[in-house]
Amino acid sequence: MEEVAALRDTLDRVLALASPDVARILDRVLAGHEVTVDEGERLFETHGRDLFLVTIVADELRRRAVGDVVTYVVNRNINFTNVCIKRCGFCAFSRGHREEQGYFLPLEEIVRRAREAWELGATEVCIQAGLPPKMDPDLYPTICRAIKAELPGIHIHGFSPEEVVYGALRARCSIAEYLERLREAGVGSLPGTSAEILDDEVRRRISPGRISTAQWIEVITTAHRLGIPTTATIMYGHIETNRHRAAHLALIRGIQKETGGFTEFVPLSLVHSEAPMYRKRLLPDLRPGATGEEVVKMHAIARIMLHPYIRNIQVSWVKEGPKLAQWCLHAGANDLGGTLMNESISTAAGATYGQLVPPRELRRWIRDAARIPAERTTLYELRTPLTDDDPPHPLDEAAAHPERFGSYFELIRDERFSFRKHYRIVLQQASAASRIAEARPSFSGE
Repeated sequence: MEEVAALRDTLDRVLALASPDVARILDRVLAGHEVTVDEGERLFETHGRDLFLVTIVADELRRRAVGDVVTYVVNRNINFTNVCIKRCGFCAFSRGHREEQGYFLPLEEIVRRAREAWELGATEVCIQAGLPPKMDPDLYPTICRAIKAELPGIHIHGFSPEEVVYGALRARCSIAEYLERLREAGVGSLPGTSAEILDDEVRRRISPGRISTAQWIEVITTAHRLGIPTTATIMYGHIETNRHRAAHLALIRGIQKETGGFTEFVPLSLVHSEAPMYRKRLLPDLRPGATGEEVVKMHAIARIMLHPYIRNIQVSWVKEGPKLAQWCLHAGANDLGGTLMNESISTAAGATYGQLVPPRELRRWIRDAARIPAERTTLYELRTPLTDDDPPHPLDEAAAHPERFGSYFELIRDERFSFRKHYRIVLQQASAASRIAEARPSFSGE
């Protein structure tokens, strides 16, 4: 009790340095009160000393929620195609089906990549891609069944709400029915991407034709109801206001209070340099991504507004790089995401921090930030003991030869995976697999 009282006394003296209205908000936060949208907007306006105090409070809430452990997952991204029927202004990854750089990974290559990841100690594959035209509605379940048939123990973290809506549309079924198909095929969780800013006016400007806020919410809440956990995200640093950011966080919090289905919240700052809406100057008020201050602020306020409902705040080393990611660990974040092995979407947009970081390097970053590293599963079960030693990991040695994993820029030039040459074959495989699946029960284990 004496330690708690001393800490409270220290925090009171620190808060005395803040602007009165900011101090009042932060004091209420430490007392367990929720931050309103108006208060969240005010916190997003902070700079200098006030912002520093915001990060101190966020760090204290992180300590209360999860202690000093910082986690990561050993996983592989498999972005199986870059061909997409939509043209989002922020996406430099997608290509049209007639473009030379359009690719599509055959089913056997998807499985090979998953198997290679498993053999190198990965517990998860993250499956996301563009929306290919005239897609067989069983394509996504086919991919999952093929992976699970080969690797029944691996966790499939797959298919964004945008992909789920597209799959349901192609299958002419409800979102709930399509999610049940994915779950039966082996999907263990969904990435909560395609959220961007959950405000339809903003969405219409940066991604016309993208799913609506209501559709995103329907996919996420339906998944949670069916027992499929998801992540939650925000993409910021473009045209959104502080009000939009605060309202987005409040919406996520409201869903979590209702369903409890979010495993983590992941802020994603816009990588602007290759984004079409930036290169083509399509929006006069478009900003060139978030500043370093905005990145730290977003992670801190996410912790403050989502506490105690979402325990895990992830910082993306792909978006922010190691140095800024380490600083976010002192501003509310407690997770560094995954090893990835392959990363195509941010890389295509101009991210420069690579496509793979091995466990040994992630652990070094965490220790350098005076935190305790631990490998986790997708659902945040710890897999490594909390010791001062860094246990050897198969991926550490393999990462010394990253060429074995290939790169996004090699992939879009590789004739073996040309979309125009191979997509028809993939559709035929999916159609045949669909007929087989209808004749026998689908794999439903995890």
